[in-house]
Amino acid sequence: MTILVTGSAGHLGEALMRSLRGEGRPARGIDVKPSAFTDMVGSIGDRAFVRQAMSDIRHVVHAATLHKPHVATHGNCDFLDTNVGGTLNLLEEAIAADVASFVFTSTTSTFGAALTPAAGQPAAWITEEVLPVAKNIYGVTKLAAEGLCELFARKSRLPVVILRTSRFFPERDDDPDIRGGYSTENAQANELLHRRVDIADVAGAHLLALDKAPAIGFGRYIISATTPFSSDDLAEIRRDAPAAVERLFPGAGTLYAERGWKMFPSLGRVYVNARARRELGWQPRYDFRFVLDCLSDKREWRSPLALDVGSRGYHDEVFTEGPYPVDQATASIAGSPA
Repeated sequence: MTILVTGSAGHLGEALMRSLRGEGRPARGIDVKPSAFTDMVGSIGDRAFVRQAMSDIRHVVHAATLHKPHVATHGNCDFLDTNVGGTLNLLEEAIAADVASFVFTSTTSTFGAALTPAAGQPAAWITEEVLPVAKNIYGVTKLAAEGLCELFARKSRLPVVILRTSRFFPERDDDPDIRGGYSTENAQANELLHRRVDIADVAGAHLLALDKAPAIGFGRYIISATTPFSSDDLAEIRRDAPAAVERLFPGAGTLYAERGWKMFPSLGRVYVNARARRELGWQPRYDFRFVLDCLSDKREWRSPLALDVGSRGYHDEVFTEGPYPVDQATASIAGSPA
């Protein structure tokens, strides 16, 4: 019953390998980069390598990808080869190996322009029914890979679950206004209200999806921390997020002030995880209420798994401005497609 984990040297791949090993479940990690959690080094774009890696595999978690931070350092064809071609290789070899379930890690970035409401409008309420409007090659290729997964589920009856994960990376924000106005911890704690999830909860969702996929057949789920907001709060959080948070969590402002933190003035979107909680039985632990409880008790609010995995980055090169370069014309290519 070996589980194949692609992208095992990355943030999520390592978290999955740690979780599986911790549960005593046999897992095989593959990545283009060697690591303590990578058993086979190679590219998912290499069909022969994928076929070899799929030997004796019963379940697949496909987390390997070129990410949004690679848009500035990799060409469009790199994204197509890895995110689309690599996914196709894995799906076809999964069928040949008669695997029992296939979990694909997608992203809430696929929603793209649908995440930004017009000026003066309430925050966007993002459920699985929202129509994606991809903004870059990353979103385009992740949507294309989702389409392949759905096709194979329908035509080949491969049990597939797609998980659209929100932010779980520990790196500084790519937005210079956020980097300049908030500490990394402050910004990421704020995001648990509406657009972030702890990596331990992400890993847990993946393991549930592996087990539930045969009964589900095909499913697509948003994986983000449970928001405290309802659709009735959308106008207020767009207009005055601190007031909405204080109304729902009296005393939150005091706890923040003691830490030297502040709330974002406005929130533009809210990811809704209700379907994942209902159909997968997923119960994310690390939400905004948990952060406030930890601040009150003066203890760590990030999961032990998040601290163990730490920062992986996305490039071999370290950039002076942000976690990745924003000027494609002057960026140097570092690393290989994962």
